[in-house]
Amino acid sequence: MQKKQNTTGLIWFRNNLRTQDNKAVAQAIANHSKVIAVYFFDPNHFKEDGYGFKKTEKYRAQFLLETIIDLKENLRLLNITLLTYVAAPEQNIKSVVDQYNISEIYTQKEWTQEEANTNALVSKSLPENVKIKEAYDQFLYHPDTVAKNFSNIPDVFTAFRKKLEKYVSIQEVIHTTPLPKENGIENTTTIPSLEQLGFSAFKKHPHSAFPFSGGETAALKRLQYYVFESKKVGFYKKTRNGLVGLDYATKFSPWLANGSLSARTIYQQIKKYEAEFGANQSTYWVIFELIWRDYFKYISLKYQSKIFKIGGILNRDYQWSTNEKDIQNWINGNTKDDFVNANMIELKKTGWMSNRGRQNVASYFAKELLLDWRIGAAYFESILIDFDVHSNYGNWMYVAGVGNDPRDRKFNTQFQAERYDSNYKFRKLWLEKTLF
Repeated sequence: MQKKQNTTGLIWFRNNLRTQDNKAVAQAIANHSKVIAVYFFDPNHFKEDGYGFKKTEKYRAQFLLETIIDLKENLRLLNITLLTYVAAPEQNIKSVVDQYNISEIYTQKEWTQEEANTNALVSKSLPENVKIKEAYDQFLYHPDTVAKNFSNIPDVFTAFRKKLEKYVSIQEVIHTTPLPKENGIENTTTIPSLEQLGFSAFKKHPHSAFPFSGGETAALKRLQYYVFESKKVGFYKKTRNGLVGLDYATKFSPWLANGSLSARTIYQQIKKYEAEFGANQSTYWVIFELIWRDYFKYISLKYQSKIFKIGGILNRDYQWSTNEKDIQNWINGNTKDDFVNANMIELKKTGWMSNRGRQNVASYFAKELLLDWRIGAAYFESILIDFDVHSNYGNWMYVAGVGNDPRDRKFNTQFQAERYDSNYKFRKLWLEKTLF
């Protein structure tokens, strides 16, 4: 690593909202005598998309605010000041660079179109001597160890997984040391309220299966609980298709999605558990799911904007409907299928849905109602607390028959309800309660 310069480095936070195991944080601290940080609440993220949905609805907005409040405090413990602005990065980052005489900017590398466009605009706004240093930091298996050419990524998950497990090692978690106290600066910026982002305040639904707060602190607390305190990780494979309660699944995905928890940290803790209590199918299956998460990111790297096209990565020419009534009935839980309805009502009232539910409602949307799958994906993007662009569009393509599923399956939602909700506990919870 290069010798520390007598300069100021800027950490530009995006979907890497943590202080632990964060390459941008570690590199800035290692390379500069002074470090500050910035986060932009981009107004574009709270506007309506082409389908009439807000790109970020209230549930994820609230989770993000909680995350940034926590990030600010955790950075303070490292003696790093977090500046926050309600502005597009390309509009405001130059003023930060000028005011604090920034020499280098550290951020997580992104590649999907909107993020790439933002990067180009930011680069254009900056003086030539200010460099942006990007690093992939959202993977379990780092791209440098996986592929020199992303076009070689297999189109079938099993082939991808087996090669990684056999030949590729997972990098160590990165440790961070605090800077001296005098590194902190006066901060007149404030974190906006939910109302300032365009939403009304709300209370979390009492039946939410995800009542947790945003932020690295809550993420690490959940990780400690799920792995070591409750040891639920040892039973994950048996419970992962559950629908009701807090512990049927890890619930790590919202923190993973905005980067307040890293996949490497989860992996490290599971390996510690296995060393102490023994490995089994369940502990492996959590890692298996993290590899799936990686896989959708690699498919996104391979196919770029094709993951947003109606024909998907397979260029399949299906006849999709855009019937507004069918779309609204699906969103509001007013279809002919009570299992679909219960899941959609849970999503609308909480911003959360189980993995089992997601597969069923997406299949019903695309294969039963024959609706343009991109509309369903856009609704999920808007409302899910754990929206991740790569997993969201990868899964929707998969279910719609235009992605990485060679079998082009259709879920039998009535059979699925009978299998996973035979006692009607889940459906009664969401179809019979009228509290809100």
